[in-house]
Amino acid sequence: MAGMTWFASPADASNRLHEVGYLADPATSTTSYLAGALEKPLLVEGPAGVGKTELAKAVARATGADLVRLQCYEGLDEARALYEWNYKKQLLRIQASHDSDETWDETHDDIFTEEFLLTRPLLTAIRRETPTVLLIDEVDKTDIEVEGLLLEVLSDFQVTIPELGTITSTRRPFVVLTSNASRELSEAVKRRCLYLHLDYPDAEREREIVASQVPGLDDKVTRQLVDTISRLRELELKKAPSIAESVDWARTLIALEIGDLDDKAIADTLGVILKHRSDHDRAVKELKLSR
Repeated sequence: MAGMTWFASPADASNRLHEVGYLADPATSTTSYLAGALEKPLLVEGPAGVGKTELAKAVARATGADLVRLQCYEGLDEARALYEWNYKKQLLRIQASHDSDETWDETHDDIFTEEFLLTRPLLTAIRRETPTVLLIDEVDKTDIEVEGLLLEVLSDFQVTIPELGTITSTRRPFVVLTSNASRELSEAVKRRCLYLHLDYPDAEREREIVASQVPGLDDKVTRQLVDTISRLRELELKKAPSIAESVDWARTLIALEIGDLDDKAIADTLGVILKHRSDHDRAVKELKLSR
């Protein structure tokens, strides 16, 4: 198997992720390094908006790898995750064979070839010969049956297609599974993975993130923004502001040339960070903002 050193050390992971705009804490840097060094999938769990998906994207950017993403959802099946046959194209080929002298066995062998195969994310990642990051996003949204499929793939990084045989990866992808913990994943899946829990960053780290992404924002306003975001996350909201929304808010304040994040400025721009009417109402009430 062709190997690749994804990161030379935890410090190297931290530096290279930082260079592509992802400020990783020590646990994230260490686990990212180990996932590459041990060739084990990395399960990243935590609330929505803390940078789980962004970590996989950052690893791809930092290492120059391709990113292949499987977005999980309820009802996802093997055909959408792994592969399926192009039935319409096969049917056209069968119809065309009626006008020729081909036997059914010849036609059958012809339609179950690469030409008619539609590869989905899991098979695409396994077949890649170039460095690849496989992102299996929001795995907790899938059915239990899909976990069985993932176990097969993540155990041996090979897939058996009855008509074509077994396809084995020549270069193992760097695998990141993300979960919002909406349901408990099976112990079998967890055993095969390294585990990382991401939460919202503390105020100091979030200021660093905002400052690195939006360097034009005044330090005082950055502090006001992060303090307000922290207060909002303590409320019982339907959807707490994500780190990405903190950054969006910072860019909004620059666009509006706001030099002081007072109550009026917060009330006027709440739509950037809160996307539910009930969350708006609660924020206005709890932060004592005038509408």
